[in-house]
Amino acid sequence: MSSAAHRRLPVGAECAGAGVDFRVWSTTARRIEVVIEGHGRVPLNAEGNGYFSAFGSGVAAGARYGYSLDGAAPRPDPASRFQRDGPHGPSMVVDPAAYRWQDSAWTGPDLSRPVLYELHVGTFTPAGTWAAAAAALDDLAAIGISILELMPVAAFPGRFGWGYDGVDLFAPSQLYGTPAEFRAFVERAHALGLGVILDVVYNHFGPDGCYLREFAPEYFSTRYQTEWGEALNFDGPQAAPVRELVIANAGYWIAEYHLDGLRLDATQSIFDTSDTHVIAELVAAARAAAPDRRIFVCAENEPQDPRLLRPAARGGFGIDAAWNDDFHHTARVALGGRPEAYYSDYRGSPQELISAARWGYLYQGQHYGWQQQARGRPGLDLPPGAFVNYLENHDQVANSAHGRRVHQLTSPGRYRALSALLLLAPGIPLLLQGQEYAASTPFLFFADHEPELAARVRRGRAEFLAQFPGIATPAAQAQLADPGDPETFRRCVLDPAERERNAWARALHRDLIALSRTAAFMQRDRDHVHGAVLSAHALLLRYLGSEPADDRLLLVNLGATLTLSPLPEPLLAPPADWAWDLLWSSDAVEYGGDGAPDPLREPAWTIPGEAALVLAPVRGDT
Repeated sequence: MSSAAHRRLPVGAECAGAGVDFRVWSTTARRIEVVIEGHGRVPLNAEGNGYFSAFGSGVAAGARYGYSLDGAAPRPDPASRFQRDGPHGPSMVVDPAAYRWQDSAWTGPDLSRPVLYELHVGTFTPAGTWAAAAAALDDLAAIGISILELMPVAAFPGRFGWGYDGVDLFAPSQLYGTPAEFRAFVERAHALGLGVILDVVYNHFGPDGCYLREFAPEYFSTRYQTEWGEALNFDGPQAAPVRELVIANAGYWIAEYHLDGLRLDATQSIFDTSDTHVIAELVAAARAAAPDRRIFVCAENEPQDPRLLRPAARGGFGIDAAWNDDFHHTARVALGGRPEAYYSDYRGSPQELISAARWGYLYQGQHYGWQQQARGRPGLDLPPGAFVNYLENHDQVANSAHGRRVHQLTSPGRYRALSALLLLAPGIPLLLQGQEYAASTPFLFFADHEPELAARVRRGRAEFLAQFPGIATPAAQAQLADPGDPETFRRCVLDPAERERNAWARALHRDLIALSRTAAFMQRDRDHVHGAVLSAHALLLRYLGSEPADDRLLLVNLGATLTLSPLPEPLLAPPADWAWDLLWSSDAVEYGGDGAPDPLREPAWTIPGEAALVLAPVRGDT
């Protein structure tokens, strides 16, 4: 009889000695058999509390199996480690110990000035596989990316998809390769100095290919609903095994795949009124899975609840950083976007950009007109480094009529200037795959479902985008890409040749990332970064170094050429006995600009239009 004590996971199939240990939880079945290809049926023994287990003697890694509940057709394992034929096929036994890791010297990514890179495996390369992605990582390491943030890979049905409708939490999608190839990808990333974190979805399961209800309806909550379907049951009757499964999953990716952390999707829809929230428990489990490595956990939280970012000792959940939509929304409007739909409460003003850079969330309890309610809660105690900022991410690029990239929606000068603010601000910058070389390929919503579900998804997507008045017109609706059309997916595949064709963008991001890791910009606490508004379209950030020579002045002008005279702003003053000198300009010809003349012509300063400048102190008279 199986015992849970020696297992890696509370449920699932695990290689043990001369066979495989099977364990599953079900509240619906009185009798369960594991049906193993080539080995027939093995009855499971009831342990009590809904758990059933058995040892399959002679079964080995690679065997395919399913669970028969009360004599019914076999179903995939709720904790399957691989679904070679997709979610509707049998599960496969995987022995994680069979992979011989070569990254024992890896202690985790450097978190002092990280740059995140959001990557969708299926569109990152034309081949769309782990092996192809691994071969393309050298360039990301060369420009200074430090952490790859993988969009979800838990198995989902169909030929392509974003991954947020996964149904097998422990099974990396067969679309991208085998579990061993996933491990090899992580190992290659570590060899290049790149961390890897995984976007995980613990708020719902996808509508197709999920068999959990047949095992136990208690997997799902009867108290809550999400906008994507049934919420998971973390605080109702029989919630303990559900919590146990999800908490184990958080540690599983860290332990068995050597991942460096997680990105928690839509945490506002992970409902739990328990004394200790399941998010806090799974974050702790992720860290405990690799106590000798640096683990980074970030989260998406639309209501902007700062509890997630506070340590457990202060009643928080212990998450390192949260995605900051406020930075994106104000930057998007500043780049020339329309203040409509969920951009309605932003003006793209210099003060908004300064506040987002220094304080993170702009809305910390104020009235939010778009939702007609207060948004956020006070979080002024949180450091700037607790926020992930971006000009592009998968959602925001796709939430448009054509999935166009930001550089295609604004002027080249504004794009370069806001890229400088993104990468030099004290928060954690995130780039969407291809952004580093101004990819022309769109990023659209794509999902391959059976016809009836595909039609519902297509209608739902069109209704969601209709919140933007321009996309609500019949003409615009008729032009929306069909998420289920393979061509929609194909159009999103990056073109590797653009890395060279758009060398200016690659140079811009490479140089800014390198600049961000110099002494002055490593000072990421609020006491060392201050800001001021210079005009209706211009701002400054002053970085105070530990020595006068380490001070820096970032000037960002999104409007026409600006002449500053007089200069009644103390943050413009250089350190005593020093003078300012131009260190870097977004208008440099190597970035596609018109050249970078010296702006410091006393008594007036001239800041070029739609440009960002970095000034550094030099010895001289003030």
